[in-house]
Amino acid sequence: MKKYKVGVIGATGMVGQRFVSLLKNHPWFQLSVVAASSRSAGRTYEESVAGRWQMPNPIPDEACKLVVYDAQTDIDQIAQCVDFVFSAVDMKKEEIKALELKYAQAECPVISNNSAHRWTPDVPMVIPEVNPEHTEIIDFQRKRLGTKRGFIAVKSNCSIQSYIPALHPLKDTFGLTHALVCTYQAISGAGKNFDTWPEMIDNVMPLISGEEEKTEQEPLKIWGTITGTQIVPAVSLSITSQCIRVPVTDGHLAAVFMAFNEKPATHDIKKIWQEFKGRPQILKLPSAPNQFLNYFEDSDRPQTKLDRMLEDGMAISLGRLRPDNQYDYRFIGLSHNTLRGAAGGAVLLAELLCADGFI
Repeated sequence: MKKYKVGVIGATGMVGQRFVSLLKNHPWFQLSVVAASSRSAGRTYEESVAGRWQMPNPIPDEACKLVVYDAQTDIDQIAQCVDFVFSAVDMKKEEIKALELKYAQAECPVISNNSAHRWTPDVPMVIPEVNPEHTEIIDFQRKRLGTKRGFIAVKSNCSIQSYIPALHPLKDTFGLTHALVCTYQAISGAGKNFDTWPEMIDNVMPLISGEEEKTEQEPLKIWGTITGTQIVPAVSLSITSQCIRVPVTDGHLAAVFMAFNEKPATHDIKKIWQEFKGRPQILKLPSAPNQFLNYFEDSDRPQTKLDRMLEDGMAISLGRLRPDNQYDYRFIGLSHNTLRGAAGGAVLLAELLCADGFI
């Protein structure tokens, strides 16, 4: 099969670096362009990230000598060099929104890690195993934009990856009505580590600005339906949340409480989780975990440090399923926030879009 030429916009930041790392030896994608702010433009990628490379592995050889483009002024040139781009820019929300739109209108598909377009009605916000059918809205989006190839697709907030995949196969079968979620989120979710954020050592912060609104609202769009030329959010259930920053490098953990119209048996829930396969598993996409939902019977699992890298950080770890005296059940979920929740989830989304002919 053909190799797709890929660009990373915002390539020098933490999430951009993760994209560059994940594209090393990818069977479908060839990193061809890196772009960042004007401060980095004109230098090699190796020079641009010198002293601030945060990934555990060295800079991939194929990225080192690439000359960094200016993400804002070189759009037309970049669009001519690639089949699509990943967007990981760190800018104000309205600036990101405008920039991604310019790439799409330059006939360059955009797979975005950012939140700017998550609530644009005809932009699909996709967890590939959960709502792959939402990619069908791209045809309507292209008509609105007046493009043949260009479009924008986004991944969802990193924290909801730890529990929405577990709720999804139960939702329609048993009629999920309410969920209460408390998330305990790693510092890399803020693009930081302990060297750059020493205040987090031996500390817990009870507020992550804007995160609770995303946690409560984004699942409703993911579970929504395409109606006419837009995605209409679901209204048959509600989620309430608290989101807390904890002194962990990587991995978002969630304590989840769930209520149903028809209370299932514990063994039925575990069986559904074990047997659930999404479209990425059926298509055997390169980045898809073989076993998407993994339930641990051990009472002290999942643990962030032990389980965040399950299936290269792309699987969801679950445990401690038990009855609750106010809701029907409670459980613990865990996902790797910069892999499944960020760059890895976007790469998987790009694979799905290529497999289904949108790129």
